[in-house]
Amino acid sequence: MQNNKVRNLKTEVLSDNWYTLRKVTFDYLKKDGSWETQSREAYDRGNGSTILLYNKERSTVILTRQFRMPTYVNGNETGMLIETCAGLLSKENATECIHRETQEETGYEISSVEKVFEAYMSPGSVTEIVYFFIAEYKDSMKVSEGGGVEDEQEEIEVLELKIDNAIEMIENGEIKDGKTIMLLQYIQIKGIL
Repeated sequence: MQNNKVRNLKTEVLSDNWYTLRKVTFDYLKKDGSWETQSREAYDRGNGSTILLYNKERSTVILTRQFRMPTYVNGNETGMLIETCAGLLSKENATECIHRETQEETGYEISSVEKVFEAYMSPGSVTEIVYFFIAEYKDSMKVSEGGGVEDEQEEIEVLELKIDNAIEMIENGEIKDGKTIMLLQYIQIKGIL
């Protein structure tokens, strides 16, 4: 990392409980030529991958529904969120991660994936970059019920929805997850479904 507008970077760990919360203090060169000391907190939970499975013949997509505590404490009455399959990279790369997560969460063993883009989802406070994928699925690829990994405290419901219904769910507020909205709109804009 090299930015001539940043100097005297100092980092301290505030919490290393679930993931890592750091306080970063630094000097920033402003447009007027003066240096200003700033301080920010950055939550580091690693990077992630997400995927939208789609079926052209049926015009359907596979999504998941699970309890998300941060949404619950921020006003989501049930805490349940409809999302694309996703997971954090452990020691593997983004493609390996999404193959693993797809089977664990949805029960589908997909043969090939297409990376469509990558994005920082909350760059003001979270270091995570998410790698976005799409893949076609067929019934023959279903190898288990999915639902997540029990020892990771996952309890995931697998949903198969018509693409028109999924888009309508964005419009009426049933789907509020950013990565899911981005991938649903991507396959709609690109005319994939």
